[in-house]
Amino acid sequence: MLSPGDLYALAAGFFWSFSVILMRISGFSIPPLPLTFFKSFIAILGFVTVLLLMGGPWLPTYGAMTWLRLVISAILGISIADTMFVAALNRLGASLQAIADCIYAPSVAFVGFLLFGEGLTAREMIGGALVVSGVFVGMVKTKEIKEPRDLVFGALLATGAHIIMAVGILMVRDVIQEGSLVWIAGFRFTVATAALALFAMFRGELGSLAMAFKRRDTWKMTIPMALLGPFLATLFWIAGFKYLTAGRAAIYNQMSTVFIILLAWLILKEKMTPRKTMGVALAIAGAALVGLSGP
Repeated sequence: MLSPGDLYALAAGFFWSFSVILMRISGFSIPPLPLTFFKSFIAILGFVTVLLLMGGPWLPTYGAMTWLRLVISAILGISIADTMFVAALNRLGASLQAIADCIYAPSVAFVGFLLFGEGLTAREMIGGALVVSGVFVGMVKTKEIKEPRDLVFGALLATGAHIIMAVGILMVRDVIQEGSLVWIAGFRFTVATAALALFAMFRGELGSLAMAFKRRDTWKMTIPMALLGPFLATLFWIAGFKYLTAGRAAIYNQMSTVFIILLAWLILKEKMTPRKTMGVALAIAGAALVGLSGP
């Protein structure tokens, strides 16, 4: 029988997959930076609403190093990784992006090894190799790829995003296990959104961040995208890491790969080639080995 933690991690993958499809459609008209800023801002409104209904707490009593870790975690995991993810999605399309997403589970295991000394078993190492193989097999140029270099650059962006995302969430895993999920998620998104604004201001592009707010014709896609992904999926994603081991949470999150590919085929009409199918099978098998090798 599935535990609450299992259900949280599965729900994260389910909600995230719908958000990715809407993100792909939104990305046709809105660049990665303004889109990331918009969805983070909408997510903050969601977290603030929940905190108001819950009645706080608004300012936990953390030490200086914990605050610093939370800030760095937000900038790495949201400001940088989310923007890289959207950029990769624009280049690869939803189904190829989903295959590249399979690097997530071994990334979590590898980062857990680096940060916490969590041992890598033979099963985890074999699983990681299968995932990498699946990504290489599945990364074939399709009609969604505008230029050949987009395939390579998109895959590198997606891989980097997941590694950075894993570092960002695992470096504050102890804080997550003890604190309020809603507050931690809201704080991370607030810091990340402020960091994006500072980055845009430094580049003289602050005005461009308002693009998604001005494009009311896209709100029917961008607002549900932000509520399903950055808000709901993030809450369930963090809850999974609170109640499960990192590997077990990662494998349930990885089910988003299957959901995204099916939705991309049904909604976006992206072609499901035999090579893409083989890549998915290899990558999911590898992710399963990595995730289920934990206690």
